[in-house]
Amino acid sequence: MPQAPTASPRVLLVANTLPPRDVSGVGEQVLQLAAGLRQRGLRVEILGRGPGGARGPKLLFPLFVVPALLRALRRFRPHVVQVHESDGAFAALVVKLVRGLLETRPLLVANFQVSYMEEWRAVRPLVAGGRVLGRPGWVERRFRWTKAPLQILLGRLSARLADRRYACSQATAREVERDYRAGGVEVVYNVTGGLAVAERAGREAAAADESGYLLFVGRLRIRKGVEVLLEAFRALRAERPAAVLKIVGDGEHRAALEATAARLGLDPARLFLGRRDAAGVQELLRGAAALVVPSTYEGLPLVVLEAMEAGVPVVASRVSGIPEVVEPGETGWLVEPVDPEALRAALREVLDGPGEARRRGAAGRVRARERHRPAVAAEAWCRLFGPAVAPPAALPGSMAED
Repeated sequence: MPQAPTASPRVLLVANTLPPRDVSGVGEQVLQLAAGLRQRGLRVEILGRGPGGARGPKLLFPLFVVPALLRALRRFRPHVVQVHESDGAFAALVVKLVRGLLETRPLLVANFQVSYMEEWRAVRPLVAGGRVLGRPGWVERRFRWTKAPLQILLGRLSARLADRRYACSQATAREVERDYRAGGVEVVYNVTGGLAVAERAGREAAAADESGYLLFVGRLRIRKGVEVLLEAFRALRAERPAAVLKIVGDGEHRAALEATAARLGLDPARLFLGRRDAAGVQELLRGAAALVVPSTYEGLPLVVLEAMEAGVPVVASRVSGIPEVVEPGETGWLVEPVDPEALRAALREVLDGPGEARRRGAAGRVRARERHRPAVAAEAWCRLFGPAVAPPAALPGSMAED
């Protein structure tokens, strides 16, 4: 790796949700990108909540981050300030207002993991063949009519104020361009593998008793399509009584899902494992026959990349950015969303053909390591935004050295 220059470009990443304090795909990607940029010799600071950052509750971060941002701009003098989605709207406004007074006049970049307009649309009943499989609960309906419209407005503000903007997939980039009326949205794919995960002293208890199970990991809400998975699994159990499904996660929709499972004759106590930390999820992935992602809307789910990294094939809905990383016949299976029969058939293929499932899982591991590492994201980020903040020679591994 080329030696970093004395005056390395400085990057300030502003993010509301950061692991391990928060379970957040956005926060995870902030940390992964920071790791990749630091490997290339850039100086990176992350501004979040807590000591030295924004004070106050998560909900008010967009406002409470402003004083901490002003201090960081004076002290750190970043060449780039990157904000994230709707949480960065007021931070973006502050940068635009004061950067004429700053020595470095930082480039303002906005990153988008989802479109909140699509999140708003995704709060709807799950209907298959004219039959309603699940409905949003009151918490999700409240989100649709109160919080989501505000996030859409703030997301549009972030997109419109930013000098440059990028998304986690081609699909998400087109959504942001359409929904936020923002042109020129670039793509830097999500990544995994750049952060150390603490090893557990023993095996995950839920994975110790069997292997070859089907695994779902995610926040339990209507757009994750878990009702579709439950319907498919009930039909699968009629053919394969020994089939096992594990559902990891929690959320506002859990009680409704447990009631649905009981109505379908499935045991909620065996299905729903609750939350697991990163180490617990990795341990569960080691024993899984496949990761199942039956969502109706996503950005580019981190758990898909984690499964590929672990050599686990993915069975997923053909939505959002998922088809850009999961290739049918090569790294997993894709089915149409809200189609329990198609999902059942794909899961049956996984269980009936373990050798083929392992082959696709191995191909997924190769793809993840080639295309979805922090170094890859950092290279793409530097190519897109680096020349705007420093001469090419000041960027380690930049186009000037290619």
